[in-house]
Amino acid sequence: MIKEIEINKLSKGHYVVDIAQQKGSFTLTSPGHIKSTAVINHLKSKGVLSVHVDSDKSTLFNSPSNETTTKNSDRKSVAKKVKQAKEIFSLSKSIQKKVFNDALNGCELDLAPIIEITNKTVETVFESPDSLACIVNIRQKSEYLFEHSVSVCVYMSIFSRFLELPKELVRELAIGAFLHDVGKILVSDDILNKPGRLTDDEFFIMKTHANHSISIIKKTPGISKISLEVATLHHEKINGQGYPHQVKGDDVTQYGRMIAICDIFDALTATRCYKEGFTHLKAFTILHELVKSNHLDKMLVDQFTQCIGSFPVGSLVQLNSNKIAIVEQSNAKAPSKPAVRSFYSIETNDYLATEDINLNESDDFIIKGVRPDDFDIDMEKITEMLLMQG
Repeated sequence: MIKEIEINKLSKGHYVVDIAQQKGSFTLTSPGHIKSTAVINHLKSKGVLSVHVDSDKSTLFNSPSNETTTKNSDRKSVAKKVKQAKEIFSLSKSIQKKVFNDALNGCELDLAPIIEITNKTVETVFESPDSLACIVNIRQKSEYLFEHSVSVCVYMSIFSRFLELPKELVRELAIGAFLHDVGKILVSDDILNKPGRLTDDEFFIMKTHANHSISIIKKTPGISKISLEVATLHHEKINGQGYPHQVKGDDVTQYGRMIAICDIFDALTATRCYKEGFTHLKAFTILHELVKSNHLDKMLVDQFTQCIGSFPVGSLVQLNSNKIAIVEQSNAKAPSKPAVRSFYSIETNDYLATEDINLNESDDFIIKGVRPDDFDIDMEKITEMLLMQG
């Protein structure tokens, strides 16, 4: 039975169908159970006065079982980490914008805020790599120039942790990754954002960004040799056909080989205003093709593929039940069977009541990875769903 209930009488376990009365224009991502008082407080903050609930689906409880309590606690912990990761990503973009602006105006870069934010990134990656990976995967298509450098920094940190590199070293690698593309601010937007293939002259100009980056970073007081090395080598190839210095073979260090992989992977998977991103599986296929031409290091590409996984946390997948789900937890023992949360129906082209599915214990299985734009899915809504229903 559907009935209207005042927001002050809403409790955990109520199944909310939609908004009844409100002062604003808030809309629910999908119907679902109220899982915490934080969700109720969020609705209040949006000006919601009352909601419609389905009493038949509501599961009110006063003394939840230990299992339910543990699950809710885990959810709250995950939501908190995702929120923190989102804040770090947002702050990283703000600092990145200032870095690019300083470089454009010929000002010396201030390394202090860069060190502070990359240290936070590394700490978060070591504590909860999935949370930052999730934010990278559900970011918007705008502001690619800034988001790319932040995302490569995140991938470099996650990859370094996977390879069990010392944390102090990872901090230096993260700084290099954060700054690797700063020289792009000196390249024309018409070339940076050109939707089609660049002409030879345009590509020559595009390649100068690497030289600009090296020059800018070299002039930055306090920069380490390793951070500079990372940025210097990010477009070099093992076969010597990279740029700007055609470094080849063993002269392309491990760190240079690592950032080349992270840089290409993010460029392939990111959606931009003029280009749809590839799925992770497609991007991994391309990375392995580049190994064949001796562009990338085979062992490191294999390790990176294992590190990120075919269905990373935050990526979207299509299930055999014709539902779209977001990957919430990876499964190291069975990578094709992660824990997911379904939220969208392909049959009705609409959002559904969310459902947690452990594919390791379900008849559901993944058909393929998908992109948000394949189904016109608003990833900002999905982020909100993760935070609200945590």
